[in-house]
Amino acid sequence: MIRLPDVPLPGDALASLADYQRDVDAQPDYTARVARAKDRFAALNKKGNRTFDSVKATLSMMNSGARRCAYCEDSAADEVEHIRPKTLYPELVFAWTNYLYACGPCNGPKNNHFAVFAEGTGVLTSVARARNAPVVPPISGKAVFIDPRVEDPTEYLSLDLTDTFWFTPRAKLGPVEHARADYTIRVLQLNIRDWLPQARRSAYLDYLAHLKGYVRDKAEGLPRAHLDRLAEDIRARQHPTVWFEMKRQHASMPELTLLFAKAPEALTW
Repeated sequence: MIRLPDVPLPGDALASLADYQRDVDAQPDYTARVARAKDRFAALNKKGNRTFDSVKATLSMMNSGARRCAYCEDSAADEVEHIRPKTLYPELVFAWTNYLYACGPCNGPKNNHFAVFAEGTGVLTSVARARNAPVVPPISGKAVFIDPRVEDPTEYLSLDLTDTFWFTPRAKLGPVEHARADYTIRVLQLNIRDWLPQARRSAYLDYLAHLKGYVRDKAEGLPRAHLDRLAEDIRARQHPTVWFEMKRQHASMPELTLLFAKAPEALTW
């Protein structure tokens, strides 16, 4: 996971989302707002709705590669995901900044899982609502889940490039930051879905091959336009976190140290 680029939603779509949200907010109580949020989102989030066609097109611009999921960076994104679940926070069901484009295998496990550091105590508390539980507002507190729309997940997460290709909390994080990293990894199942570490390993080898090709062609004096195309190809690939970590960890990995020494400009890609 990396921080998503801030791509603005067209003004007419923003205005429509605001109209949709006012309808939800006008309901007489929290339970009614939750029900209205679910019903309205399901009815409006369909192909052919101009607002959500625009939402999906804009979210697609934030994703890496061929519209890869903003969470796992592997599968195709095809679901508008609420970072704060709509069944818990109906006041954000049509909030543009609460959306990202995700794949079903990520959106499904996340579902309405959410946790906060409870206001007053700071205790990490799940606010997910169990089936048939009373529909009451979640307790107040700072979100535990890392929001890639407004935060940089790489400040909290590290990726093992030498063995497991698992995400782990970064070293020397404070207890709150460590808890946020661990919770986000677990909720999204970024390690236990075994194909994801395998995909990251394959992405590492792919990035490595492309970087070697760039270094070779640069040494052979190929035209700048050709090298620029190779650089753009690297920037546009899926699993951008793998590339980020290759740059961050290159000084401790001899093969990468040598390659980046021959192409230091690649550290800016």
